[in-house]
Amino acid sequence: MQELKVPSVGESIVEVEIGAWLKGEGESFAQDEPLVELITDKATLELPAPFAGTLKQILKRTGETARVGEAIALLEEGRAEAAPKAQAPAEAPKEPSPEPLAMPAAERLMQEKGVSPAEVQGTGLGGRILKEDVMRHLEERAPAKPQEAPPPPPPSRPAPPPSTPPQPPADKPWRVSEAVPMTPLRRRIAERLLMVRQTTAMLTTFNEADMSAVIALRKEFGEAFQKKYGVKLGFMSFFVKAVVQALKEIPELNAEIRDNHIVYHRYYDIGIAVGGGEGLVVPVIRDADRLSFAEIEQKIADFAERARTKKLKPEELMGGTFTITNGGIYGSLNSTPLLNPPQVGILGMHAIQERPVVRDGQVVIRPMMYLALSYDHRIVDGREAVTFLRRVKELIENPARLLLEV
Repeated sequence: MQELKVPSVGESIVEVEIGAWLKGEGESFAQDEPLVELITDKATLELPAPFAGTLKQILKRTGETARVGEAIALLEEGRAEAAPKAQAPAEAPKEPSPEPLAMPAAERLMQEKGVSPAEVQGTGLGGRILKEDVMRHLEERAPAKPQEAPPPPPPSRPAPPPSTPPQPPADKPWRVSEAVPMTPLRRRIAERLLMVRQTTAMLTTFNEADMSAVIALRKEFGEAFQKKYGVKLGFMSFFVKAVVQALKEIPELNAEIRDNHIVYHRYYDIGIAVGGGEGLVVPVIRDADRLSFAEIEQKIADFAERARTKKLKPEELMGGTFTITNGGIYGSLNSTPLLNPPQVGILGMHAIQERPVVRDGQVVIRPMMYLALSYDHRIVDGREAVTFLRRVKELIENPARLLLEV
């Protein structure tokens, strides 16, 4: 019997929330087959099986938290006995399914009050029933029994008032409100974003880049590039190359604060924010300075696909030294990106928009993109930040510089 433990899933993450179990007790699995979802403040990840075997016992149920290194299940190696077990009890696959439908505390409360799970509307992950759902159901079903609910719950959980908002006026039935519990991932994202504001001296500087040259290159070589490498020539590879070059010249933005030291990284691991199944995730392109345009585009395409299907590995979300995020794909014209600690810099790309600009004394129309660099002022001064962003602008506006490194 071996323990299935929570792996390290990020530098600052010490605990995770258990999502859906993808295998039930008694079920067999193959090596690398996903067993359970782990919810962190960065993403929902699938934890693969370390070997082929059988899931003997689940130690941490859906909705519970577990620390990194803590055992969440017991596994038995080998599949010799797994087949008879899977055949013998035809009902085996059904057994785990009721368990994730209701949290343990909710199950106990329903048993005490004689409530059927079918009567309760679950608001947890995947429609699972939480204790709060049962208590709300009891309040709605028996409003004349205020003594049934002990006094402590109302002050300890202020959620019921918004979940049962006042009824709309009879003459204006459309003025309704709905309270929906935050998902565990959204709660953790909120906590992390607040932490960034409280623990960093974050500032943002802005500039804009004329995308004419990059657009012309993509138009001229895009078809041949895709035919040769099997991936489109996007804007992101140009920005990754430009950022790496600028980081080499302004190393303060490729650093972090560790205790009372500034750690300057002499390698370039660039995080790329991509849309995942439940929000934005930031997988990391390792040693980006050693990759070609094609290799960068292939990695980004692979990350985007696996982010949608929750196939990213925990280690792929760790250890970046700088991040690039592209709000332009959603239509954002300008924004202030938030830092991804312990990194001290993040570059925000935005939508390309044709605007009038002055070139050689003439007003002309150019495809322009606003760029935003957020940085930690504890390490990076305004001079370095502005110089870095201006350097990225120069490289994008004249991409031949990227090849010549000048």
